[in-house]
Amino acid sequence: MATNYTADDIQVLEGLEPVRKRPGMYIGSTDTKGFHHLLWEVVDNSVDEAINGHANQIVVILHKDLKSITVSDNGRGIPVEIKKPYNKSALELVLTTLHAGGKFSSAQYKYSGGLHGVGSSVVNALSSELVATIKRDGFEWKQTYAQGRVKSPLTKEAATRGTGTTMFFRPDPVIFGDQSFSADVIRFRLDSKTYLHKGLKIVFKDEAGGTNETFEHEGGIVDFLAKVVKDRGKAATAPQVFYLQRDEPIGIEVAMQWTESHEEAIRSYVNGVPTTSGGSHEQGLRAAVVKAIRTFMERANLTPKGVNISAEDIREGLVAVLSIYIQEPQFQGQTKERLGTAEAQGWVDSAVRPALETFLLENRSSGASIIDRIALAAKAREASRAASQAVSRKTAISHRLNLPGKLADCSSTSPAESELFIVEGDSAGGSAKQGRERRNQAILPLRGKVLNTEQASLQKVLGNKELQDVISALGCGVEKDFSIERLRYHKIIFMMDADSDGNHIATLLLTFFYRHLRPLIENGFVYLAQPPLFRVDHGKQTFWALDEEDRERIIKKLPANAKPEVMRFKGLGEMQPEELKRTTLDPKSRRLLRVRIVDVEETDKLLTDLMGKDVEARFKFIMDRADQAELDL
Repeated sequence: MATNYTADDIQVLEGLEPVRKRPGMYIGSTDTKGFHHLLWEVVDNSVDEAINGHANQIVVILHKDLKSITVSDNGRGIPVEIKKPYNKSALELVLTTLHAGGKFSSAQYKYSGGLHGVGSSVVNALSSELVATIKRDGFEWKQTYAQGRVKSPLTKEAATRGTGTTMFFRPDPVIFGDQSFSADVIRFRLDSKTYLHKGLKIVFKDEAGGTNETFEHEGGIVDFLAKVVKDRGKAATAPQVFYLQRDEPIGIEVAMQWTESHEEAIRSYVNGVPTTSGGSHEQGLRAAVVKAIRTFMERANLTPKGVNISAEDIREGLVAVLSIYIQEPQFQGQTKERLGTAEAQGWVDSAVRPALETFLLENRSSGASIIDRIALAAKAREASRAASQAVSRKTAISHRLNLPGKLADCSSTSPAESELFIVEGDSAGGSAKQGRERRNQAILPLRGKVLNTEQASLQKVLGNKELQDVISALGCGVEKDFSIERLRYHKIIFMMDADSDGNHIATLLLTFFYRHLRPLIENGFVYLAQPPLFRVDHGKQTFWALDEEDRERIIKKLPANAKPEVMRFKGLGEMQPEELKRTTLDPKSRRLLRVRIVDVEETDKLLTDLMGKDVEARFKFIMDRADQAELDL
């Protein structure tokens, strides 16, 4: 490291250099979430044209390589005339200059999801190739870019009718590595967009899958609510749906319904952009719901006796879709996942609360059903709280007292360096205990397949012995008693056999963690071990293969006349402690996958379909992907 620090060490990043230098500042990350965020930026620009009445159709084409995409709309088209004093076309300024765009005032866009003027330029900066084609002023105009730089001048092409913008782009592998777009992720997002904007049609062409789909929903968010309720697989408490639409002082549209789920689910949007981390508008909705229900209980004389009703009880099972439109919303970060506009809370509260009170009074039978459901939630909460405290109490007294008997704990008391391996079966647990680093690696064997928590009540979950052991070992509690500060391990690693049974157990555990310990996933503490399925020996060399494809890749790299010995492990318990250490336990040579939630809505639907009680949804999921199945025979 240099000892002298002078003016020569100060760097000035010009143009789009800052984006390529620190892409996470602009798109959140360079993983699959950031990779797809490039597409959302382009689509949102087209949606902004639709929101403001200038477009009604968007076409998204996922090309065969799954690494490039084209987005077209029939909006006004980005201006192409030269803008003084820059001596560049408006198109070039938009695509090569940060904070350049037409959305800094309400003259052209009353409502917009793009506010900072960086979306298009960021996509350009992070793409190895971008082609902009504009239909405007009776002609087609074209310009190409690479890594944010102009590759060809703006050219005037053939005469054409209509207007619109088409963007073809290929995310730069230098930034993102070897990633691909997911048709399922794109399909889900585009479908959601058309629910939010009545009259908008989005066509999605998947060249790799050979599909061509059109999304259009005249019923708007009421239809969206019905879809979300159906996808979650929990029956509605009452058939009536509360729906509200207001245009002043801001645009507000909300649909909600109580269900028999144990969770609250709010899908919120600002100017068509999903705010997956909530914000002030969601806070306003939650406050309005609680106040309206309490007022209704008093006025209808339906206040439950002998039980304390909390705000969480009132909102349990609530499914809502909230969409608001405001000028110059203040998002927290460029990825726009959370709304920071403080006034939005009051606007939503004051609009929803009186309307919901009136709705409940006019639909008293439905209101009574909702109050009965809330009372049951309160009673279940008190019962589950007692069960949860019984589990949590084991670790509340001391860091070491009353831990599960089969837990082989580590000697370290520093969560930052401690790892917990949750292992499938006692035999694998035995090998892991012998191969581990006792100082900072703990082993917790599980017996058989754990409870499917998607289909179980919280009380049943907390009464399950295997899951009780997991909660006790983690030390952080669960549900209302959860505290991440009490977590004893900052790496929680699921170590299962590399076969279908192991995958099933890992899925059951992931379901439990997602539904009841989600902050552990959100904070990056949950991992999947990658144990080998095959051992390949050639002479004095030993190779480890994760699966059949990995095995074939290893064998192909051996000399042509090689005759390697290949052994398939039946399970982790069959591996010697030294083998397990070398392949799965030792940080120097192991491979881990960190579990991340890319899209909350899609994850919710996936878990409901795969792990819920709706057999038809699970059957459809399996049949749609039958050609992708890997049979473990």
